[in-house]
Amino acid sequence: MNARIRIQTLVAGASLAAIGLMTTATVTTAHAQTFPAKPITMVVPYPAGGPSDHIARQVQTLASQNVGQNIIVENIGGASGTIGVTRALSAPADGHTVILGSPMELILSPLAVQGARYKTEDMKLVAYLSSTSTILAVRSNLGVNSVSELIALAKKSTGRPLSYGSVGVGSLYHLIGEKLSQDARIPLTHVPYRGIAPVLTDLMGGQIDMAFLPMAGSIMQTINEGKVRGLGVTARQTHPLFSQYPALATMPGLEALEFEVWAGVQVHKDTPDAVVQRLSQAFYTALQNPDVRKSIEATGNNVMSPRNPAELAKLFKQETERYRAIAKSIDLQAQAAQ
Repeated sequence: MNARIRIQTLVAGASLAAIGLMTTATVTTAHAQTFPAKPITMVVPYPAGGPSDHIARQVQTLASQNVGQNIIVENIGGASGTIGVTRALSAPADGHTVILGSPMELILSPLAVQGARYKTEDMKLVAYLSSTSTILAVRSNLGVNSVSELIALAKKSTGRPLSYGSVGVGSLYHLIGEKLSQDARIPLTHVPYRGIAPVLTDLMGGQIDMAFLPMAGSIMQTINEGKVRGLGVTARQTHPLFSQYPALATMPGLEALEFEVWAGVQVHKDTPDAVVQRLSQAFYTALQNPDVRKSIEATGNNVMSPRNPAELAKLFKQETERYRAIAKSIDLQAQAAQ
C-alpha cells in the first residue's frame, strides 16, 4: 500500500510539474501574442541633442515598424542619468518602457551617486546597438595643440587647476578625466553637467578648459570647424575617419587610457523573455537598414552585429565587472546628485 501511495504521489508530482511548465509556456506565449499592447517609451537618460539621443532617434522609426507600435523617445536628464533610469525601472516590467543606456548610467552611476535607487543587476540587455570612442577636446583658446602640451600646461597650473566637464559624477567621462589626472600626475577640477550638449556649449564658450567627448552626433563636426580643438582619442588605434587624432594609449604613461562608449537597449530584469526577444529582433532589424547604419557610422560609431540573449548577458556581466574595477582603481566615491 505504501509503495502504491508513493507511486501515485510521484505521478501526481510529475503531473503538477508538467502543468507548471505548460502554464509557464502559456503565459510566455500570451505575452508574445499581446505585446505590444500600446506605444513603447524609450527613455534616454540625458537631454535631447546628445549622442545617446542621436542613436535613439536613428533606430526609432524602423524599430517602431518592426515591433508594431510607436516607440516614443523621452529625454529625462539629471543626476548622472539616474533620474531617467529610475523612472524607467519604476514602470511595469512588461516591455512597454525601455532604456537607451550606456555603461555610465547603468553601471557607474549606481556606484557614484548617493541615493541611487537601483543597481546594475536590476536590468538586462536587450540589444547592443553601437560603440564609439571618446576624444579629448580643449577650448580653442587654451593655447595647446597636443596632449604633451596640455599636460605641461596642467603641471604649471597648480594654483588654478585646469577644469574638465562631464555628464555627471560617476559617468565614464568623469572616470576618464580622473584616470588622466592620475596617470599623467596633473591636477584637474571636475565640473559635472546634466548632459553632453551643455558640456560642449560651455567648452566652446570657454567656461571649462577640456572634456572627453563621445565621437558621435555633431561633436566631430564642431571639432572639425575649430570651435573646440581635438587632441587625441581613447580608442586602441586611430579611427579611419579621424586619423589626425592620435590614440592616447600609445603615449608613454597613458597606456590605460583606452575606453569606448557603447549604447544599448535595456529593460527591467523581470521582463518576460518572449517580450525581450521581440524587442531585440525589432531593434536589430532596424540596425540592418543601410540608411540607419550609414547615419550611425558617419558619426564615428560602429554598428554592432546581432547577439543572442546568452551573448548579451555575458557581455553585460563582463562590462559590469570591467567598469567596477576601473571605479575602484581611482577610488570613486559616491557623491550627492547634481
